[in-house]
Amino acid sequence: MTADPTRILDIATGYMASKQLFNAARIGLFRAIAEGAHSPAEVAAATEHPERQVRILLDGAAAAGLLNRADGHYVLADDAAEYLTGGERDLSAFLNFLEKGSFEAFGHYRHTVDADEGGTLDFDEAGWGMFMAGVMQYNGLHAHWFGEKFPTSGPISVLDFGGFTAGWSIELAKRNPELTSRMVYPAESGPMLTPEIEAAGLSDRIAVEAGETATAVPGGAHDLILAVHVIHRFTDEQNRRILKNLRASAKADAKLALFDFFLDSLPTQRELDARHAAEYFNFDGTIVWPEETVASWLEDAGWRFNEYVDVPGSPRVLVATAA
Repeated sequence: MTADPTRILDIATGYMASKQLFNAARIGLFRAIAEGAHSPAEVAAATEHPERQVRILLDGAAAAGLLNRADGHYVLADDAAEYLTGGERDLSAFLNFLEKGSFEAFGHYRHTVDADEGGTLDFDEAGWGMFMAGVMQYNGLHAHWFGEKFPTSGPISVLDFGGFTAGWSIELAKRNPELTSRMVYPAESGPMLTPEIEAAGLSDRIAVEAGETATAVPGGAHDLILAVHVIHRFTDEQNRRILKNLRASAKADAKLALFDFFLDSLPTQRELDARHAAEYFNFDGTIVWPEETVASWLEDAGWRFNEYVDVPGSPRVLVATAA
């Protein structure tokens, strides 16, 4: 039986699909359909772009399953309607970052592979604005789905440690009125976190304290500890120290939720994690750690690995228990 080359070609041409998606989102193609434009001519008029190029983008989105096509007309698939039409969880700013930041950075990926040298963040003011808008939008998606996949109930004391946004604590607090959170974040994060918490009306249940992530010893006795997008930013030695400091802040049988990408040891590697292992290191030199390395940190720090919790379109949650 002759092997089928389809998978190889799908991977090799994947950047074409990415570029089509980025530009369809950029010109407002999905929003135009949501507002009632269904033929190429209508979408072209609504987006003020050439009909020939709009038709190509429409067919590319239909081929990817983001649109359904019948008799020359296009309607949104459910995921496109939810995440690409300007709603609460719209991902357009994140797609803009992927194209202008991450995709362009992959131009030096050959050097990264050959030299094992990570990239560095080097943005002007506009670039930082693009980066933060995209990353924070993606983080909002993570927080929403984390709340869906990791429910809590009853009086819960949370230590939210070292991330970039109050979104996870806010999401959990909205879902559980008996939950309180103590956020220990770098001092420079405070001006961003406090307005977010106040806007959510949760200042009485979410407190913010300054502490450097690599060295802070938060103390206390917490039921649930969140370390969101933490471990990929630190070295092996630093992560060992961080997890020991977090263990010292946990009640007996407390849960630790590490929200990050992982190179796992499962029979089939989760694709999103493997993709981001390349993207993170190439972009800014941060590391998607192998599962076995993380497991050794947890064991040494007094945590027992339990499970992964899959979060749609996001990093996973590695859940451990205080041993």
